[in-house]
Amino acid sequence: MSPPMPAPRPPLALDRDQVAAFLAEEFPQMQIGRIFTIEEVAPMRAVLRMIHHPSQLRPGGTISGPSIFALADVALYVAILAQIGRVKLAVTTNLNINFLMRPGPRDLLGEALLVKLGKRLAVGEVRIWSDGDEALVAHATGTYSIPPRGALDEV
Repeated sequence: MSPPMPAPRPPLALDRDQVAAFLAEEFPQMQIGRIFTIEEVAPMRAVLRMIHHPSQLRPGGTISGPSIFALADVALYVAILAQIGRVKLAVTTNLNINFLMRPGPRDLLGEALLVKLGKRLAVGEVRIWSDGDEALVAHATGTYSIPPRGALDEV
């Protein structure tokens, strides 16, 4: 018996530049282009870079857990926005993260993969590694709540 065929991937609602513009406009605190850059968006997937800055370091010279957590959350949000469009009120309902190893002081990359994208919930995972190194430094899974179509948050 052969494995099941993968489900068709829905087309993108927003491309990389459109997601970046939306986030810069609606969520300037994310500092897209300064702290985070969107490297790629594709169906059910996004890759983000968190640009290293000394303010992200904790004692011992490693990037702090809250910084890594933020990368996971933003990467998942970008993957979702690329699929559903400019929906402001899509919000994190759950995010679990496992810190696997200490990342050194350099850029981190996070690849978000959407596992399920429904009408009201999106579920995904994020793999995080240091630039230039293949070993994972963290792995996160998360769920976002998506407001009903026609809600006031769509622009």
